[in-house]
Amino acid sequence: MNNNKSKHALLSVSALALIGAMLTPAVSWATDGETVIQEKCLSCHTRTGNPDAPYSRISEQRKTPEGWQMTLHRMQLRNGLVLSSEETQAVIRYLSDEQGLAPSETAPFRYVLEQKPNIVEDVDPAYAEMCSRCHSNARFGLQRRTEGEWKELVNTHMAIHPTTELHALARDRRWYDIALNETAPKLAMDYAFNDAAWKKWQTMARPALQGSWSVSGFMPGKGDYSAILTAVKIADDKYSVTMIGHYSDGSELRGNGTANVFSGYEWRAGLMLDGVSVRQVLAASEDGSSLTGRMYQSAHDEIGGDLNAVSGNAIVGLSPSALKQGETSRVTISGAYLKGSVNLGAGVKVLKVLSRDADRIVVEAKASASAAVGMRDVSVGGTKAKALLAVYDSVATIQVSPPQSLARIGGNGGKIPKVQSTYRALAFSAGADGKPGTDDDMRLGYMPASWSLKPQNEVAEEDRDLEFAGTIDSNGIFTPGDTGLNPQRKMSTNNVGMLKVVASVKDGNNTIEGESDLLVAVPSYIKRAIQ
Repeated sequence: MNNNKSKHALLSVSALALIGAMLTPAVSWATDGETVIQEKCLSCHTRTGNPDAPYSRISEQRKTPEGWQMTLHRMQLRNGLVLSSEETQAVIRYLSDEQGLAPSETAPFRYVLEQKPNIVEDVDPAYAEMCSRCHSNARFGLQRRTEGEWKELVNTHMAIHPTTELHALARDRRWYDIALNETAPKLAMDYAFNDAAWKKWQTMARPALQGSWSVSGFMPGKGDYSAILTAVKIADDKYSVTMIGHYSDGSELRGNGTANVFSGYEWRAGLMLDGVSVRQVLAASEDGSSLTGRMYQSAHDEIGGDLNAVSGNAIVGLSPSALKQGETSRVTISGAYLKGSVNLGAGVKVLKVLSRDADRIVVEAKASASAAVGMRDVSVGGTKAKALLAVYDSVATIQVSPPQSLARIGGNGGKIPKVQSTYRALAFSAGADGKPGTDDDMRLGYMPASWSLKPQNEVAEEDRDLEFAGTIDSNGIFTPGDTGLNPQRKMSTNNVGMLKVVASVKDGNNTIEGESDLLVAVPSYIKRAIQ
């Protein structure tokens, strides 16, 4: 992304990841995507005679699986295209594989693919008022087009949304002229169709993703978890998936489902996990040694967390990830089939191994009162993870994650559900200089916290937002109020509001607090795979 970005846009990416059919195990990849294009798409598109770009318009774009899914949906909705579920999947797979994005191209914008909520974007000023007043930066950042195709996109905007030039931030300038002659050429340069990254990726061997994966992750309301994910290949780029492990409280985690892989590395899975439908949106590393991304509830994509997986036997997580000098704590080491003695580093003694499972080892450990403050490598037998455990003297600051957030009222008999917001308390020690908030602060990881709310400002206090806008539970999950008019509020307005989320963390006799700004807004009536 460009270095001269200035605009900050708060996104609520509570959108659909992919249509459910893409994750349906019963549908096969038997249909050939290019054949479907030739049979169903050439009534509008034409053959060009160019073997490198055989189809008009289609061959001059590259997109993610979600991007191609949105294109097909628009063709069906606006242009009368009729495709079966199997044909839709086949076309998405074909175009994603032949005209997708390389890992390095998607890396800056994976948050929107993973449906990660409450992301604050930095947007190039050239796009801030021309594009990002309606779209996220990721919407156009996850596309690659020729200059001609970017210009066609400008004309498509004018055809579908003819009032575009009359909107705020458009009617005060020559919007169409700027979009066509300045913005489109810049997009063609910044997000070029003929990027070398994609050409290189097409020549590389695709990572093999079958086998066992050591998994570590977090799920709101459940906490940290460890698991072994097993992927069994059932067709080209299609896998049967099982997850078996434990949550931090010792309760079992079990799930199974199906994963499809696009562009050689884009993992999209649907599982039933402990009776709840969840989705995984992950990216495989180029060498196939790791999977990183997010797992979230299918019906509430804001309820989810990061997932990290390493192929084979590995240490992938530690919970908690910090020990205070002189204190004893139960520590869970996440990893598959770890064998051998546990070593948590200098000054940290493993008092007892409490349990060993295929996906984790739980130990009782004590940090010496004289243990040096700093990071420790963690090892189990010959398996080692660098700088995984922090030893600290005191908690200096707490950051509430996310620092800015958006929730939406809903329910109350309506068809649009409430959009919750989830929080975690991230702790730091002051570092060698003893001053919090400086570059040498040491990240201690997430810590248990007590959660509360307060008005964000005087207006919120006067409007009694704290009373009506929603509640937060002991797990840091905020649930907004009901949608609809509320006669108890001034002018019978709805239950929106401005609040602060407060995390209180105990550190001995001290309590350290952190705050986050929360906006409780009206429902969102449009959901897209990419906002």
